[in-house]
Formats: sequence, C-alpha cells, structure tokens
Amino acid sequence: MKKLTVILFIFAIFAGWTQAQTQQITLEDIWEKGTFRPDYVPGFQSMPLSDCYTVVSRSGIDKHLFATGELMETLMKSTRLTELTEGRINIRTVDEYSFDAQEKKILLAIEQEVIYRRSSKAFYYVYDIQKDTLISVADTQLGKQSFATFSPQGDKVAFVRDNNLFISDLNTGEETQITTDGKYNHIINGMADWVYEEELSLAQAFAWSPDGSKIAYYRFDESEVKQFSMTLWGELYPEEYTYKYPKPGEANSKISLFYYDLNTQKSYDLGFDPNEDCYYPRIFWSAVPNQLIVMKLNRKQTEMQIFAIDLPQLAKKVIYNENLSVWIDIPEEVLFLQDGKRFLFTSEREGYNHIYISDYNQKLTPVTTGEWEVAEILYIDQKEQKIYYLSNESGIHNRDLYVIGFNGKKKQLLSSGNGWSTAEFSTTGSFYKLSTSDLNTPPVHAIYDKKGKQLRVLADNGSLKNKMKEYGFSQKEMINFQTAEGTTLYGWMLKPLDFDANKKYPVLIYCYGGPGSQEVMNGMRRMNDDFWYQMLAQKGYIVVCVDGRGTGARGADFKKQVYLNMGKMEAEDQINVAKYLQSLPYVDAQRIGIWGWSFGGYLSTLAMMKGEGIFKAVIAVAPVTNWRYYDNIYTERFLTTPEENPKGYDDNSPIFFADQASGNYLLIHGTADDNVHFQNAIELVMALNEAGFQYEQFFYPNKNHFIYGGNTRLHLYKKMTDFILKNL
Repeated sequence: MKKLTVILFIFAIFAGWTQAQTQQITLEDIWEKGTFRPDYVPGFQSMPLSDCYTVVSRSGIDKHLFATGELMETLMKSTRLTELTEGRINIRTVDEYSFDAQEKKILLAIEQEVIYRRSSKAFYYVYDIQKDTLISVADTQLGKQSFATFSPQGDKVAFVRDNNLFISDLNTGEETQITTDGKYNHIINGMADWVYEEELSLAQAFAWSPDGSKIAYYRFDESEVKQFSMTLWGELYPEEYTYKYPKPGEANSKISLFYYDLNTQKSYDLGFDPNEDCYYPRIFWSAVPNQLIVMKLNRKQTEMQIFAIDLPQLAKKVIYNENLSVWIDIPEEVLFLQDGKRFLFTSEREGYNHIYISDYNQKLTPVTTGEWEVAEILYIDQKEQKIYYLSNESGIHNRDLYVIGFNGKKKQLLSSGNGWSTAEFSTTGSFYKLSTSDLNTPPVHAIYDKKGKQLRVLADNGSLKNKMKEYGFSQKEMINFQTAEGTTLYGWMLKPLDFDANKKYPVLIYCYGGPGSQEVMNGMRRMNDDFWYQMLAQKGYIVVCVDGRGTGARGADFKKQVYLNMGKMEAEDQINVAKYLQSLPYVDAQRIGIWGWSFGGYLSTLAMMKGEGIFKAVIAVAPVTNWRYYDNIYTERFLTTPEENPKGYDDNSPIFFADQASGNYLLIHGTADDNVHFQNAIELVMALNEAGFQYEQFFYPNKNHFIYGGNTRLHLYKKMTDFILKNL
C-alpha cells in the first residue's frame, strides 16, 4: 500500500511538473507575434493552359510542374519588377495576380483597396513574359480600377471605374468606354450593388464571351433604393459615408442586362424587364457559340429559372425551372458540357443537395443520391465523363473529395474519409492540390494525381504541430445529445489539458447558427479562434460549440424548418446546449457563458434573453438586433417581408425582449459596419436602458463588420478575455 502511495505521489508531482513546463498561450502569440501562424502555399494558382502551377516566392512568381514539383522558371522576377517600376513595386506589394489564357501575360493588382466583402479597386499592370515589359492597364491619373479581367485572347482587359465599364487594348493602349451613365448611388455598370455582392455572391457583373467578341454586363439602377449613412470619425467635422442599402420590404435596384459587341461597338439590351421585382443572380456564357445563360430568381426566392439566349436574335428559352415551397439555395455554378446540349448543377429539390445533369428540354438525371450533401463541384473531365466533387457522405462533419461518372456509377473516395478537405485542380484535371485538416490537426497541403495518389507535400504545418505540443494544446472531441424535443444535436468540446472529471468547470459556448451554416466540422477552420479557445482552456474553461436546428449538412428539412420564424428554434437549441451542459457532473451549472459574432451575436443575445438566467456571461459582437434593420435579400429569404410576416420579425428580435435580459452582457460593434449596421447596437442599447438592465458596451470607431486592422483584433480579444475572466 505504501509503495502504491509513493508511486501515485511521484506521478502527481510529474504531472504537475509537466503542466508547469507547458508554455502559456498569450493573446500576443495569437494576434501579434504570429506564434501559431500556419503554413500555406503563397499565391498558389493552377495555370490556365498547362499542367503547371505558380506560387509566390521571394524571387518572384515561380512556375512548377504538377507532376514532379520541378521549378521550371521564375516567370516574373521580383528584382525585374522593381527595375521596371523604378523601385515603386516589388513582389511583396503585389496584392493579386492572374494569367491570360495563353500564359503569356500576368495581370498584377497593386495598392488594392477593399470596398466591401468581395469588391476592391487597385492599379492594374500587365507584365508580358516574353517581351519582359510592364504596362499600366489604364491611366493611373484617372483613378483605380475594379475587376480587371483579360479577354480570352489576352490582348485586352475589361474593368470598371467610376461605375462605368471600360476596355483597354493592350496593343494600342487605346481605352474604350462602354458605358457613360455611371454615377455613384445612382447607376452602376459592370459591378454589383451592395446587396447583390453580399447576399448573392455577385460582385463582378460582366463576363467576356469565349471568342472575345462580346461582353455581357449588368446595369444597376439604384435611384429608388433608400440610402444609409455612417459617420466616419477623425476629422474636425466627421464625414458621412452614404450608400444604397435595401432593407426588408423596400425597393431594390432595377436591373437591366446587356451585351456589348466589340465589332459594332454597341450595347444591346437582352430584353428583361427592369421593373420586374426579381433577382438575376448569375449571367455567363455557355459552350454554344454566342449563347448567354441568365439565371432568374423571384423576390421570394422560391422559384428559379435558367434562360438560354441566342445572340444576336435574343431568342430566349427556359432550360431549367425549379419551384419550392421555401427558399432555394441557388447553385454557385451551372457548368455546361462541350456537347452544347447538357449542363450540370446542384440542387436540393429532393431534400439533399445533389448533382444533376439536365438537357435543354429539362430532362433531368440525378448523378448523386443519398441522405448526404454535395458541397461543391470542382472539376468535370468531359473526355472520361467524370465529375470530381466535395461531399459529406462519410459523415456530416467531414468534407471529402470524390469522383463519379456522369451516369452516377464508379464513385470513388479520393481523400481520407476522416477530415475536412478542399481541392484545386490543374486545367487538364490530371493533378490537384488537396488541403486536409481534422478536428485537432492543422492542414496538410499536398499534390495528387487524378487517381488519388499523393505525389508530394507542399506544406505539412509541422512547425505548427510542434508549437501545439510545446504549448500543451488539448484535444477537441465530438459530442452529441438529444434535446427534450427529440432532436439530436452535434458539437465539439474542448477541455483543459489537466481535466479532472471530479472537478467543476465553467463553460463558454461559441455559436453562429445562421441558416445553412456549419461550425461543427472535422477540421481546423477558424484557427485563430481555436488558439484563443486553447488559451481559455489553459485558464480552466471548457469551450463548446453545437450546431442547432437550421444549420447545414443535414438536408433541407433540418435546415429549412426555421422558415418564417428565424431565431426561435436556433435560440431554443443554444439554451438546450446549456441545459445539457448543466447535466454533466464536471460542469459548474452556475457558470455557463455564450458568445457569437454577427448572426452568432444575435443568437447569443436572444438566447440570453429567453434563457431565464441560464447564462452567466454573454458576449455579442456585431449582432443583428432587429431583422427589420438588415438587408432584404438575406432576410426575406427566410422571413419574407415584414408586411407578410410581422410576427416572424418581432417575436425573435432582441430589442423586444430587453426586459428579460439577465447575467453579465458585453455588446461590441464597429461604428462603420456596412453589413450589420451600428444602428442595431444603438437600438438595443436604448431598449436595455429603458428596461433598466446594466451591461457593458464597447464600440470600435470606423471599423466594419470584421473589426480588424492595426491593433484592433488584439484589443478586441483582450476585451473579451478580460470580460470572461471577470464574469465567468
């Protein structure tokens, strides 16, 4: 007995010594020093013509063979770039680059300025690889350009400047102005308005035809869209930034669709009624010469049509139509086969997102089926009639690479079947770069051949893995439980490294929960937040995340049950998470907190107000507090309009439940948030003041929805950490 006691005593000392030797994570490690910065492949791009890829190195833009990794040549040397610009530009100042289709020229974006989430403007230059020359796409004195894009022949570049569409001839230097009526906050040509960019993922609103003879483009008439203003601080008299932002039930831009013919130098209207209250989420060219494809969505977002338009006759034909009782998640791409008769896309029409092939007469053939979801089509091998795609067939928390025949046969798993993968294919489809992580392992980036054989590793994050060991990272574990309503929910849990089941621990819940989202995945995605959670675990906290009803990866029925009542089930499920945690013997039932950002901030706030005191501490960053204040495409997709569904808006808006607030509450918002307006925070503050509820608030002047830049992220996470340590 004495011997056993001595052994246990020695083990306890050793365990304590080991814990003491573990380095402590600091916020500076995460946000300032880059201690846990992951490895990646800078500037990786598959080249448009050959089985080669490029990366950005200190020497410049390097070209490698996919097959062997051999460095073929440095296509643009950093030293030469500096010489050509008399020291103004070097490889570190290049924000983006792209190749023409012949791989003879490189388009460089310099001094890039972010406009909104998917838009920017920059000075663009073209480097001719063979001639070793550099020219400006446009006169820099006229201002920066947006969405500069090579023509298919590489002899021209189209771009948007000052809300108008232009073409620059690289051989002559001549600039052609396609549109002339562009005006800020009135008319936009070739570039999307704010709400299309944010909610339909359409920012560049023009496309070259495959033969380079035409450009299809959008014209947005914002004249009747109401304006929103934000104050920008810093000058003696602060400035007002005003832009068009349509809220639920309000007017949208009127859309006209055109194509410009470079031979006739004229624009032609495609004949869609600009006064029709609908959306045009996508416009692109098919494999048929001079054929445009236009996707149309009704305002309720329950009916989608795809039109084929033959030019110049403008004959329209509906080649696909989809009607659902609830919203349609539009496919990111519609991919046309070279036979000119068929196209591929994904749809939830049968309850799960799957791949379909359709002909122009709407004869539909499913390629994939089952109670799992296709996430993305990556590559179509038309010669071998194979489709490469990502799905969660191996488990709702996984994302794997598969290949399948056009006929739905000979399906093959190409990735591990136990992790989260993304892939980028070479132009011929013979090779691809696969990036795979799992719940506790940072991504490995490697090159594979099309049969799934790994050829070599580009970056394995070995250094980060060693850092994770050095700092004593704990292992996340998957959890699940059943709610009182009988719904099984899945999540992950992170415990302290020295976890003792006989102790009681405080718990911080992270939530997002927006329709179709997924935070519980078998991969490391929000890595800086993961490092922060590890820091909290070192300080004795358990961190938990659970995807509730309305989230993605589990089919349309699970996702769309929140329709017309967004927020109700989502908040109930985060309260259910807290109740489940209270049932665990190692959880301190009186010390459960919750935090979230954007929809997650909305959800953490609403769950706190409806949770009857179950949450001791709550943090909301940039939350929506009333869906009447958010944009119409997103909000009407799930709630329809306030006139049609007032209860859906009011029954789950935090400002109407301020008198039920409890616990310790921290509200954070950027004053220049173009997405979730600062108005949301102000309205909630007024409601909380009226209710007599005491809380903390912190606002970041001139910061947008992402609250970053300079020292901001470090400051933000210090603010949140201090609040948690004090109140949880």
